[in-house]
Amino acid sequence: MERVRLVHGNGGRFSHELTERFILKYFTNDLLAPLHDGAQFPVTAGRMAFSTDSYVVQPAFFPGGNIGKLAVCGTVNDLAMNGAIPQYLSCGLILEEGLSFNELDEILHTMSDMAKTANVQIVTGDTKVVKKGEVDKIYINTAGIGMIPTGIDIGPHRVKPGMDVILSGAIGDHSIAVMGQRFGLDLSDSLKTDCAPLNNMVHAVLDKVGPQVALLRDPTRGGLGTVLKEIADQSQVGIKVDEAAIPVHAEVQSVCDILGYDPLYLANEGKVVLVVDPSVTDEVLSILRGFEEGKEAVLIGKTLDKNIGKVGLQTAIGGVRLIDLLGEDQVPRIC
Repeated sequence: MERVRLVHGNGGRFSHELTERFILKYFTNDLLAPLHDGAQFPVTAGRMAFSTDSYVVQPAFFPGGNIGKLAVCGTVNDLAMNGAIPQYLSCGLILEEGLSFNELDEILHTMSDMAKTANVQIVTGDTKVVKKGEVDKIYINTAGIGMIPTGIDIGPHRVKPGMDVILSGAIGDHSIAVMGQRFGLDLSDSLKTDCAPLNNMVHAVLDKVGPQVALLRDPTRGGLGTVLKEIADQSQVGIKVDEAAIPVHAEVQSVCDILGYDPLYLANEGKVVLVVDPSVTDEVLSILRGFEEGKEAVLIGKTLDKNIGKVGLQTAIGGVRLIDLLGEDQVPRIC
């Protein structure tokens, strides 16, 4: 089996062969084609969103995806949470000596497929190879640029008391899928990562009711609980959510019950929290449910003008549990 060697990172003939044989096969486009030290592209008038993230998930392959899928979807979704239409990505690869070419090819193929699904182009990048043991197979950094349409203003400053909090679907699938693969757990075949590009769904909402959408957040690391607490702190509102309204798939809840995990703090890679004016809640739910990624969308709570900076979870037994930021990591290296 052919594998990555240190010489593939020396900038010479073997580096060029790696680039041509694998990277350009999947990422070729007019903006990348010059293979210059950066991409040049036109910028329209208006506001630009720029985001970057690094991916070190272990293992690199898991039910429903791999690190390449995470790398594209994660940065696309970060741009979408700003209300931007994602357009261009960079891709930085750090490869471990000994990584099989078959695995590299599958990861890059997945990145290409996800970029097409999200309608973005990978226009520049870099590859480094390090000695065996210095990274775990492959790490990926992606940065992205997108344009924010006129009239869209997304941010904590827009959140006011009396707004509705919507969640686009069940929580915890990604963390449990990765953890199950990592530890060889015998989980249901139906349990897969929720990783997906959300920009098309998000902009279907913004196209219809953009001015009534105050905030968008993806509950990745730290999970839903942490994101709700951050919203309350940053927006200076209270938030009350209904535990019974928050969807958790039975397989995820079962693993949480056995291992003592709290689904509220599990990472997700294909969910969005929306804070919207109540006048458009029903319309937003209808739009979300028209997409595969949002078919389980629900109203989970409301912002308040009291208990500023606090999140109260109305429990099934009638009490209220205060939700804080995630402390100790439940499942590390999840993205």
